[in-house]
Amino acid sequence: MSKIGFIGAGNMATAMIKGIIGSGQVKPADIVVFDSSKPKAYALRDQLGIESAISHHDVTSQAEVIILAVKPDVVLSVLKQDSAHLRKEQVVVSIAAGVSLAQLMQAAPENTKLVRVMPNTPALVGAGMSALTANDQVTAEEQAQIQALFESFGQVVWLPEAKMHAVTGVSGSGPAYGFMFIEALADAGVVGGLTRQQSLQLAAQTLMGAAKMVLETGEHPAILKDNVCSPGGTTIEAVKTLEDQKFRSAIINAALAAMEKSKALI
Repeated sequence: MSKIGFIGAGNMATAMIKGIIGSGQVKPADIVVFDSSKPKAYALRDQLGIESAISHHDVTSQAEVIILAVKPDVVLSVLKQDSAHLRKEQVVVSIAAGVSLAQLMQAAPENTKLVRVMPNTPALVGAGMSALTANDQVTAEEQAQIQALFESFGQVVWLPEAKMHAVTGVSGSGPAYGFMFIEALADAGVVGGLTRQQSLQLAAQTLMGAAKMVLETGEHPAILKDNVCSPGGTTIEAVKTLEDQKFRSAIINAALAAMEKSKALI
């Protein structure tokens, strides 16, 4: 894999960098990072053995793949500042939520190869979910290279750009919903007499197992849920309570709110 540059070293970038290194696909020395908070970049350098750059122009001059991991409200400004330093063979990857390929293309030199990605933080443990879309300048071979990079820390899907706001609401923001569910389920365990550590282990492993069953069996979640619900049993009683509390409606509305926020970011 070519040298990879990160502009921005926040939580998502850190998760991606650790996931890439953990996969063994890219050597730490082949990753260079810049962040406006130099201590943050230096801490990553010292922890992971990657290179730190003195500016984002320095990243652009070194890397073949440039990942813009800055916030949506500054990504276009950063891209414009780096325009004079970009080379036609480089691929620029943006993970900024809500910023379209058209907006990126306006900020970049003509014919710049651009990929827009919505990843998520489980990349940190090799279980990320990334949705990708690219402009016409990116070749099939380059798409395969970018896909391999993101597959190094999870699963990848290519989608039309029109669906990226929906991706933000479901998988981009989705880990937070899962964390809240685990926390709440663990709280219930503590109320029931379990220790905090016991409850967290039971809740987290249960959610991970349920997700794995959906992915590996191919069964619809409703069927898997029905298989757990014995007539007159404890599970169907719990499911009824969740329905009474509008559990599914709350999840749907939360994801839709994230989608609307994604549309309004720029």
